[in-house]
Amino acid sequence: MKILKLLNRKYLSIIFIIFLIGFNTHAEDKPIDIWNIDEKKIEENATKNTSIIEGNIIKQAEQSSIYEMQSQKKIDTIRVDSSVNSIEQKIIGLYDPEDYDLKIDMWSNSNGDQLKNIFSKLAKINLSDDGSDLMNITMLTNAYYPNINITEEEFLEIKSDWLVKNKNRDLIEEYLIKNQILNLHPLLSRYLIDQHLSESNVIKSCEIFSNNTEVVNDEYLSKFNLYCLINDGKHEEAQLILDLKKELGFKDEYFENKLNYLFGYTDKSDLTISENTILDFHLAHRTNSKFVFEPNKNTNKLIWKYLSTSNLLYNIEEIDIAEIDKVSLIEKATNEKNYPEEDLFLLYKKFQFNFNQLLNAPDARKTLTNVEARALAYQRILLESDVNKKLELIKILKDLFIKDNYSNAFDSELKKFLRNIDPEEVPSNFTSFYLNSLKDEMEMTKNIKFNKDILHQSKLVNYFNGDFAKSKIEKDLNNFLKKIKKDKKYFLSKKDIILIESIKSDGIKISKKYDNLYKINDFEMPSDIQVMINNNEIGSVLLRIIEVIGQDELELLDEDTLYFIVSALNQLNIDYIRNKILLKVLPLKV
Repeated sequence: MKILKLLNRKYLSIIFIIFLIGFNTHAEDKPIDIWNIDEKKIEENATKNTSIIEGNIIKQAEQSSIYEMQSQKKIDTIRVDSSVNSIEQKIIGLYDPEDYDLKIDMWSNSNGDQLKNIFSKLAKINLSDDGSDLMNITMLTNAYYPNINITEEEFLEIKSDWLVKNKNRDLIEEYLIKNQILNLHPLLSRYLIDQHLSESNVIKSCEIFSNNTEVVNDEYLSKFNLYCLINDGKHEEAQLILDLKKELGFKDEYFENKLNYLFGYTDKSDLTISENTILDFHLAHRTNSKFVFEPNKNTNKLIWKYLSTSNLLYNIEEIDIAEIDKVSLIEKATNEKNYPEEDLFLLYKKFQFNFNQLLNAPDARKTLTNVEARALAYQRILLESDVNKKLELIKILKDLFIKDNYSNAFDSELKKFLRNIDPEEVPSNFTSFYLNSLKDEMEMTKNIKFNKDILHQSKLVNYFNGDFAKSKIEKDLNNFLKKIKKDKKYFLSKKDIILIESIKSDGIKISKKYDNLYKINDFEMPSDIQVMINNNEIGSVLLRIIEVIGQDELELLDEDTLYFIVSALNQLNIDYIRNKILLKVLPLKV
């Protein structure tokens, strides 16, 4: 056996660790209980500080435990589970609660059934950037787990599901590595390395293992780690681990054949291509210098991306436009950002249309396939000079992409067309289409403009940016309210009231003679949120606020909704988040 030739001092520690961890051949996600060890062996290896193991229960001996032999740190609580190792409970997250005016027990009073209900609703919403930012803070702030009607495993899974949906890889990587929880979140870990590998970035995929101090338990992650060792030139270490895994029952003929070629044990590569995982697919490519693969509509998105980043997709110049299905595949790939839009539209130019079809494109497209209709509309746009007709054709083309769920395939090219049109020349019937299509770019150019005649647009807003001393804001606000009281025409808007109430909640004194300037209705706060506030369910309140924001940006929320969101944050003294919201929704931006 190869293992007998490889045993030496360098690898004794590796063998010891792996034999402790074990390898479960019956279920991917159920690691063997490493504490299920014969008592005699424990007594032989430790004459003092022993732990007596009976079944799945670890009984602490009167002397110091085995943990104290391994670490000088005291462990206050050992959580025992029948299927996993007993480990010290730890708080998992990224952000310090104090940075956001939150608390380490922000989940302690939350009811798990209610949390799961809110999470299930949020899973169906594509949150706006504002909603996503608040969700990141809520889910990744260091805090104790909720423990009423929800397990730690369920809560961790919810965190993983959110991070995968949010697709922020830098955030995921920081979360996994900082907390050393590769094994606690195997699906999240797999998502991260698969995403990097789909972009043909093997080095980035393997970084998570090099930065990880845990022994990898999950079978897929373990296989990936083995491949990373080989890729890093650590053949002997990889071979040793593979042999030990096989001794413990591991068997994967496809994987082993690919590794044998990489080890150099055979000069002839196995040409089989597996699409079961992106790792399997990558190994097929890595071990075949003449690798060729033709995707179809059922091909996994990760493989599409891998083909694109590895320059294995069709060459536009070689595609026959008569193969409509192949062109449709390219449209799909472009929609998923695996093909550049420029290439797709170059392909559209290759289609041949007669003069009448081009002249009457809006009607002629109705007799063509969807692919041909899009090519015809695109060519007609290039020929059109009249702004009104051009916009009509651009909208038709966009609608044709939306019809087949390929709206992302006409994104950057759409913006290029619209940027070349003077906003002053846009007809009123296309104003909404024009503005919405360029919305993101136009939002970036907005600047704050102060209005000294409107309270919530005045420079008093800078208080929430920390630019006012307490004495100054108190004086300036009272002076402004004095001016408002004298002006019979001034009507306090809900945003004005939001500003006043927020400043008052911070302890700023306002003269009682201004109390009658406005009245607050008790029914403006949703009853379920008020109950959560009264119970100090901080995490639950934030989740409900995120649900209310939904897919809308904060600036688009109505004033009543903004009022109760800010009021909730005021009651819980979450000033940091409140201030960020107020600075976004109160000032006038032009």
